Amino acid sequence: MTLAKNPAVIFSSPPSSGYPVAGQHLTYSDANQIDTDNVDLKGGVLLRNRVVSIDPYQRGRMRAPEIKSYAPPFTLGKPITNFGVGRVLRSEDKRFKVGDEIFTNLIGFEAYTIIPKEGLEGIATRVIDQTVGLPVEKWTGAAGMPGMTAYYGFYEIGAPKKGETIFISAASGAVGQIVGQLAKREGLKVIGSCGSDEKVEYLKNELDFDYAFNYKTCKTLDELKKFEPINIYWDNVGGETLDDFFLVAANQARIIACGMISQYNVSGVPYGVKNIILTVAKSIKMQGFIVLNPEVWKPTEPKFFNSVPQWLAKGEIKSKEDVTKGLENAVESVIGIFKGQNFGKAVVEIWDGN
Repeated sequence: MTLAKNPAVIFSSPPSSGYPVAGQHLTYSDANQIDTDNVDLKGGVLLRNRVVSIDPYQRGRMRAPEIKSYAPPFTLGKPITNFGVGRVLRSEDKRFKVGDEIFTNLIGFEAYTIIPKEGLEGIATRVIDQTVGLPVEKWTGAAGMPGMTAYYGFYEIGAPKKGETIFISAASGAVGQIVGQLAKREGLKVIGSCGSDEKVEYLKNELDFDYAFNYKTCKTLDELKKFEPINIYWDNVGGETLDDFFLVAANQARIIACGMISQYNVSGVPYGVKNIILTVAKSIKMQGFIVLNPEVWKPTEPKFFNSVPQWLAKGEIKSKEDVTKGLENAVESVIGIFKGQNFGKAVVEIWDGN
């Protein structure tokens, strides 16, 4: 018997509104142990976790179990979970060998995770191709779920045409930075908004955005009017920014509704969009999507994994990660993403692999 410590970030209670609070809604605990030699795998695998992703959609999973949504709620008293990478220590499934590094949406914010056989059947579980040569954290971001989100939404909903103009909100985040670079590859003019001057410089100087602005110090509508009419809007924030876009949208513009983080932690009445009637007047198409839906993931998976990881490895596209080292520091980083405190893809490094 080999007992190992299994520290974790625990879902303690659902926040009724506003931001989660450390120690009240999310709690770090180092009290758990696991028998790595004998724990029941239920036909699956035991992973030692390398990295786990932090994403805005996790706020919606911090809810009571009776509240329905597109993603299941976290289980009270258990570790929160998300996309991540873990190394196989034991396996009862011949598809996964000891030493394989698995990308899956079932990684716990914990040192070790058991994924039973039924979990391994999920569409998002795969052995990562280590020969590509990417750092492991890239598989939680540009080479993983956020990258696929960008790829599907941009090409399938955005239907981009060379010479068009795209506006991306939260453009320095995990999804936005990839959308912008895909758009540049296709010959679009790329405009981005973000929440700091440092992020503005990153978008312009590192990712070659044509224009970027800090929405905290500029009026979004005034900035967008410089480029109207705008053909495509990648919406990560909703609220007033979405409202502003309707006023500068081109006829037959496309709005890709990826997220609305400005509304996730609202206390009181959410922002009411006032200009939505312009979807009729301007023949605007607005469409949302969930990347884990089979009709999205399955047809996109081969195209994405056969291109984007290789582009990253060759330096043809770039990504920036905001890495938190250690589960003991993860709670504040999870809360921080809802406040825009991350710069790039938010990732927790649990184990460096050595």
